[in-house]
Order: sequence, then C-alpha cells, then structure tokens
Amino acid sequence: MTEPLASRTSPSHTSPPHASPRHTSAPHASPPHTSPRRRRLPRPSLPGGLRVRLVAAFGLVAVAAALSTGALTFREARTGILQQSQDTVIRLLRDRVDNLAPDLAFPPRQGDLDGFATSVAMADPSQQWRVLVTYHGLSATSTPQDRFSELTRDLRTEATTHTATVFQRVTADGGRSCLVVGMPVMFASADNGRTATGLTVFVVAPQDSELAYVQALVTAAERATVPALVLAVLLALLAARGVLRPVRELRHATRRIAEGRLDTRLAVHGSDELAELSHSFNETAAALEESIAELRRMEAKARRFAADVSHELRTPLAAMSVVTDVLDEDAVGLDPDTAIAVRLISQETANLARLVEDLMEVSRFDAGTAALHLDVIDLVESVRRTLCARAWQDRVATCLPEPPALRGRVDPRRLDVVVANLVGNALRHGAPPVQLTLRELRRPPAADGTTRWAVIEVLDSGPGISETVLPHIFDRFYKSDTARTRTEGSGLGLAITAENVHLHGGTIRAANHPGGGALLTVELPLPETNPGSESESEPGSEPGWEPDEEARA
Repeated sequence: MTEPLASRTSPSHTSPPHASPRHTSAPHASPPHTSPRRRRLPRPSLPGGLRVRLVAAFGLVAVAAALSTGALTFREARTGILQQSQDTVIRLLRDRVDNLAPDLAFPPRQGDLDGFATSVAMADPSQQWRVLVTYHGLSATSTPQDRFSELTRDLRTEATTHTATVFQRVTADGGRSCLVVGMPVMFASADNGRTATGLTVFVVAPQDSELAYVQALVTAAERATVPALVLAVLLALLAARGVLRPVRELRHATRRIAEGRLDTRLAVHGSDELAELSHSFNETAAALEESIAELRRMEAKARRFAADVSHELRTPLAAMSVVTDVLDEDAVGLDPDTAIAVRLISQETANLARLVEDLMEVSRFDAGTAALHLDVIDLVESVRRTLCARAWQDRVATCLPEPPALRGRVDPRRLDVVVANLVGNALRHGAPPVQLTLRELRRPPAADGTTRWAVIEVLDSGPGISETVLPHIFDRFYKSDTARTRTEGSGLGLAITAENVHLHGGTIRAANHPGGGALLTVELPLPETNPGSESESEPGSEPGWEPDEEARA
C-alpha cells in the first residue's frame, strides 16, 4: 500500500504525507479510518434510578471526551512524528548528494554509480537506508540483489521527469512502513538556473522507530482513559449525592404528609432549584395543613351541632311519646278521622324518636366515643333472642349451627343492632321469604392471631339491588327509589350496621344472589377466649343483657 506522492524543493516547505490527492492513500496512513471516534458503540440500556443515570451519563461523557481528545492528539502527534522523520531523511539525503555529486564523473560508469550508492547509504546514522541510483539505462544499489519493490512506477516517473524531490510513504509486503524519497541530481548553469543531469537517487528509509513512537502514543491514550473514567464516576457519585439527598428528603416528607403528619417541613439550604422546590413544598404543606385544619374544625362543629340537636330533642320527644301512647289508648273512642290523625301522629313521633336515637349513635361514631362492651356469649342464642324480641321468628327462616354452641367475644348490644337492622331491612325492602344464616369460618391466622370468624348472611327474595346502588348501600341517608319496592326509613340503618361491624374489626358487603334477591354478609372476628373464664367483659359490660327493643333498620 502506498501514500500519495509529494514533491518538494526545500525541507522547510515539505507537504504532509497525505497532501496530494492524485493517488490512493495507504490504509494505515489515514487516522480517521481507524480512530475510535468512528466506531458505533451500542446504546446501553440504563436501569431506573437517578444515581445510576448520573453515573452512566458522567461515565459516557468521560469516555467520549477521552476518546475524542486521544484521537485528535494521536493524529497531530503522528503527523508531527512522520513530518519530522521525513524532513530529517530529505535533509540528510540532500546534504549527502550535495557533497558527493561534484566528485562524480559524468557520464558515470557502473563502478562510479555503485560507489555513489554506497556512499549515499552511509549518510544514515542507523545504517538502515537502502539506496538506488539510476542514470539513463544504468542503475546501482547499496544492497546487492535488492529489487526495491517499494519503489512504485509513479514515484519513478515523478522523480525522473521533474526537478523537485518527491517522496512517498508505503507499506512493504512484511507490513513494515517505509519512506521512499526520489531526488534528481541537478547542476547549476551559468544563468543561475538548474540543469538536470539524468542522475536520480532513490532512498528507502524504514520507519520502525517512528511507528513505535506512534504505538506508544496509542497505549498512553488507552491508559489515560481508565483514570478519566474512574474520576468521572467519582464526580458522578458526588453530584448524585448532592442531588439525591434533597430528593430523598422530599420523598420521605411526602410519605409523612400522606400518613397525616401535616406539620412536616423540609430544611431549605442554598438558593438553587432544589432549594426552591423545598421552599415550594413547605408552602404547599403549610397551605394543606391550614385547609385540613379548617375542614376539621368545620366537621367538628357539624358533629357537635348534630349531637346537640339530637340531645335536645330527646326530652320533648319523650314527653310527646307519652302523650301519643295515651292518645293511642283512647283512639277507639274517637271519631274515625280523629283516630286516624292520632295514630299518624303517634307513628311519626315514634319514627322521629328512632331518627334521633340513630343520629345520637352516628354522632358517637363520628366523635370516636363509641366503645365496645365485650362479653363471651353464645351467638346462636343471641340471634334467636333478637328475632323473638321483635316477633320475627315466624317470618324469618334460620340456618343456625347445631350444638355445641358457637361462642365468641363480642358486644351483645351491638350484635343485636346488626342482626336487627339486616333482617328488618330485608323484611321492609325485600320480599319474603327472608333467610338468616349463621356459620363459623376458619381462616389462616390474621395479624392479631384470629383464626375463627362468625359469618352472618341475610338473604331476601326481592328483585335485588341495582348495580348503581350497590357502591352506596352503606352510605348515610342514601335511598334509591329503584333499589327496593319501597323506600321507608331514614337511610341510617345500614350505615350504623356497617359502623358496628367495623368497630368489631369485621367486614360487611352487599351483593345480588345468583338465584335472586339481595344478600348482605357480615364477618366478625372471634378472638380465642380463656377457657377458665366464662365472661371476659370490658368495663361496662352486662352479662344480664336483654335485646334492645328499639333497634331498627
């Protein structure tokens, strides 16, 4: 492989090895074709995480900077080394020819050419030059039997037809790089011109040392890449630490805000974008805390108002209930219209009294003052007493466990309210027959170690519940004309039932049975009781409890 020819008249105006576009360049002589900058690196797949992304970005920037800087430095250094070697060879050759040419007889004979070639080769201090001298049809070499395969036809033609020195960098068959210089020998003429003598000197100078210098540059650039990458990773870790610390604090603060700790604030350091973000977070948290506090104050006022109104209504309603009871007893002696009015007033007074009791119960739930009075009871017997107290035993079909009794630690009064509300709701809003099922369910231990659950299911034979109503069935004061055949009651019964179930740590859900009708299911946990103690009541429990006759759906 060869590089383009270049001609020159003096060392100070030597053209670069690749300056001429007239011939194909050697592959090794064109750095852009082998430089690492030209290779396409596969795009890495970065995992999530800001720290990893920062480290990867800094590493890529460091590698790109090291490679680009190394490639440019290599190219300039290689050009400088080869240029210096080229100038040195041409200068030595010119000085040697200028010293030997005046003593050469013209026309020279073969012996003269042989001595001239040997003398020119001795100009190289390393004694590695190979010299070829031509004069018309004669030629002489400094190394016998040397064919000078590096000498191309183009270089021969340029050197013999021009008066300037030409040179070319070629790669020999063994892969060695050589500089080939062709210099015509000129004589000065009387008119200060230069006359060609027909004598041309060709020198082949190996460039092994120059290539060794270039290879040393490549090795140095490769070694410099590793420290640069390590430094970039360290800088990335420091930068990531400075960026991630406020981000991590912001994440923790956001979690505390989500947990309800609205007084959470961030420490603001500096005046950069992260400091502005922390300041904005603090302003947002303060505004949120103020808004939530105002909402809580308004909610507390509303709860107190409902509780106060319900409490104040209990006394006049009690007096009204006594009067309506007396009027009910005397209604048979009144005229029909008056009797109807009296019974209507009595009924609505009773409904209002139940509504006030429900509101009082709801206010206790909202205020957090509702407490459980637990007692170990027989759940089967409790369900039966609830139905008998309201004369529902003939209207409700039951499926209860056989002895031994299903015992559990619950609040008897609240269990009575739950069963009464579920059955009463099915009787009033569904269609007979109504079926009540009580069974025990075993599950893997929960967080509190509970494995036994009591499941209460109430199924009616009505049209079921609309899909649009199901999500709101346990909302307060929610009633839908399309949900049941009738819409009696205040809409608090199932809401109070759900609160009582949740107070026990249980669950309640409503669904439509595949065979028709609405199915309401309650699951109550039954913690393990102490066999040595029949009653494990909390303060205020009454083992002699009787069903609440006023519990309503």
